[in-house]
Amino acid sequence: MSSRIQSSHRDPGAESKREGRSFPLWEVLGRQLRRPTGLMGALVGRFMTIVNQQPIRLAIEALAIKPKEHVIELGFGSGASLGLLIAKASQGRVAGVDHSRVMHAQAERGNRDAIVASRLELVNAPFGDLPWADQSFDKALLVNVLYFFDEGGRDIAETYRVLRPGGQIAIYVTHRQTMKKWPFSGAQTHILYEEEDVFRLLQTAGFGNSDIRMQKIELPFGIFGIVATAQK
Repeated sequence: MSSRIQSSHRDPGAESKREGRSFPLWEVLGRQLRRPTGLMGALVGRFMTIVNQQPIRLAIEALAIKPKEHVIELGFGSGASLGLLIAKASQGRVAGVDHSRVMHAQAERGNRDAIVASRLELVNAPFGDLPWADQSFDKALLVNVLYFFDEGGRDIAETYRVLRPGGQIAIYVTHRQTMKKWPFSGAQTHILYEEEDVFRLLQTAGFGNSDIRMQKIELPFGIFGIVATAQK
């Protein structure tokens, strides 16, 4: 939930004007949330560090990470959650993937010691083409990233692929009833979810009906969210 300016990277807003198109301000903001770029993308990441604190905490609690487990986070953003994951998986391994180069660089700077110590591996790559072998991880964390997954199901299927049998996923998304009030979360940039939508997506990935748990929660300022867990 953040914004955008000019940068040393290519500016999609500026490119659209050169091509004879213009994006309304809120759509520009939505595009930055989808894939932060440039200076504004860096500011977006820092703001999301604050906004995501409680969703991160709730989703990590739902994962119940054990010390020797291997954990992956998809869409780590500025990397605010990575230190918590490393602390939980104190004898294991933590990896993360984000499709934004700006967020990848920001997270690397904030977690340099863990990377140097080989406690953390961060990758800049698409969610639908994860560079890890099948069954590499015990737990997967996805906080406020599902809006940007592909509608065909490849991204969530990749997440399922890298989980070991018995592995668990925890997802947080803000509920559609809240998101639809925010003008930056339009259909051009965000997929919105209710409980049944998240349930169906997890089914599509391969999780069994009886292994999926959904919880609707209320956060401060009247924000409603969904915490979903599923076991492979």
